[in-house]
Amino acid sequence: MRRKDGDDLEIKNYVIPKNAVILINIWAIGRDPRIWPNPDSFEPERFLNREVDFKGHDFELTLFGAGRRIFPGQPLAYRMEFEPGITPQDVDLNEKFGVSLKKAIPLKAVPTKP
Repeated sequence: MRRKDGDDLEIKNYVIPKNAVILINIWAIGRDPRIWPNPDSFEPERFLNREVDFKGHDFELTLFGAGRRIFPGQPLAYRMEFEPGITPQDVDLNEKFGVSLKKAIPLKAVPTKP
């Protein structure tokens, strides 16, 4: 990676002009069989026992965002597991039409001291 003319950036022989808008095809990354075995299958266990940096440095997880705007529930998900006796095959992924209600008095969360 090196700077080119002016403030352009060159990465692996690709020149990225200064102020260019770069879009990432997250759909394709999430379904790439070179990255994910059985990419169209719901397999949450694929994340078990992997050394994956979910803070935005492993690009296969870009679908969760990165940096300041990373999906806030992702670190929480790493600390959860199925209740005893439940396997991934037991999870019902069917949808049900319904209406969402808002709380009359919204719940507010405040940070705690460590």
